[in-house]
Amino acid sequence: MTEATIRVVMADDHARTRTRVRQALEAGGCIVVGEGSSAAEAVALATEHRPDVVLLDIHMPGNGISAARDITRSVPGTAVVMLTASAEDDDLFDSLRAGARGYLLKDTDPDLLVAELRTVMEGQAAMSRRLVGRIMDEFRSPATPRFGRRSKASAKLSTREWEVMELLGEGLTTQDVAERLFVSPTTVRVHVSSVLGKLRVKDRESAFRLLREQ
Repeated sequence: MTEATIRVVMADDHARTRTRVRQALEAGGCIVVGEGSSAAEAVALATEHRPDVVLLDIHMPGNGISAARDITRSVPGTAVVMLTASAEDDDLFDSLRAGARGYLLKDTDPDLLVAELRTVMEGQAAMSRRLVGRIMDEFRSPATPRFGRRSKASAKLSTREWEVMELLGEGLTTQDVAERLFVSPTTVRVHVSSVLGKLRVKDRESAFRLLREQ
């Protein structure tokens, strides 16, 4: 039985990357129906072509995570998959919360890329192997308690740092928090970095655990 052709829109601000990805996709039988170099172009192309999959870089003009959120809302029949060099927890979790159904690193074997997209088309998630453990840790306990405002950890934070961490802990993305607090995503990340330093932890999930202690 012949496998269905996957129609793809991709967006990345590096032309060489787009060329390499296009070649891998076409070699695997996919059709690239549109290419963009920014979040705005990705959303426009997804709306126009309504492809099966949109491949998005994260760190491109306009931010790929914002594009993922917009595409998921406006073109719900299209699957969003991030293809990025970033293995940062913030980018990974924010992408998934924005509706991405896959998160692949750019060092993914080109010969496996189409297979990953077929996995998505079958209703499963496409995930780089080294990131799976982080996902399991994040979602192993879906019902997590709210932060303890009187915990020793929380006493070290400023009011704004507390607000940022509380919103992130509720599942909001970095972009969502920025919009809620009327600041830039960079400012949100600066606050998170400050919190990690004050609590002497390496990642947000460790900070969340300390802040949830009563």
